Amino acid sequence: MAETVPWHSYVALGDSLTEGLQDLDAAGEPVGWADRLAQHLADRAGRPIQYANLAIRGRLLRPILDEQVGPALALQPDLVSIWGGGNDMLRPDADPDVMAAAVEAAVIRFRNAGTDVLIGLGVDAKDSPIIKLTRNRTAIYNINLVGIARRHGAHILDAWSMRSLHDWRLWHDDRLHLNADGHARLAQAALVGLGLEPDSPDWDEPLPPQPPMTRREAFDWNRAWARDHVRPWLGRRIRRTSSGAGRTGKQPSYREVAPQG
Repeated sequence: MAETVPWHSYVALGDSLTEGLQDLDAAGEPVGWADRLAQHLADRAGRPIQYANLAIRGRLLRPILDEQVGPALALQPDLVSIWGGGNDMLRPDADPDVMAAAVEAAVIRFRNAGTDVLIGLGVDAKDSPIIKLTRNRTAIYNINLVGIARRHGAHILDAWSMRSLHDWRLWHDDRLHLNADGHARLAQAALVGLGLEPDSPDWDEPLPPQPPMTRREAFDWNRAWARDHVRPWLGRRIRRTSSGAGRTGKQPSYREVAPQG
């Protein structure tokens, strides 16, 4: 049975998380939580949803806003999602207050245009051996975003509070990007943030426990991660190159997402 879904069009803004990097379809193309959310909205509404995704991997928050807000407004969507800042937090000079102010300016533009806004909170990285160093700044940024949502009637996708995301089985081997299961969980969090029912009440329940790694297994796991993912990332930082250099938005114009089943 169709559910009350007020949105007929949805545009996603962001970086690799919203692009869906490491959540790949059979053709090797990124899917991601935003694509999954668009499908959920169409299924719930029982009618097609017009969907665009402007996200580009590697983008810092300011380029996301500078490059994507204008095109998103031009599409005149009923709903947009804004999620960015994770790449900024990996840089020591990131200022969460300045970042939040930039997001607020974008939210005001969308709300003045009559567009509903879904704001993504940063994930709690307390279990990551390196990214946990950004935890305090991410928390400040998130609190600011919650205040912005309250002031302007926006919605919150609360990834910070998701218990399931503390399990590395929901992440790609790079420990920076979620896998398909992780993105599926995020899409459920987005539904909840929009005031819709999740597919299941236990959507954020932790996975069944697994045996702890031995010291040798943990050493080998971390060594492979450093070799295969940390070293290439550091190389890009030294060269001042981005994984998204030369790329354009994933889906810059609307495509119709029809209900399934």
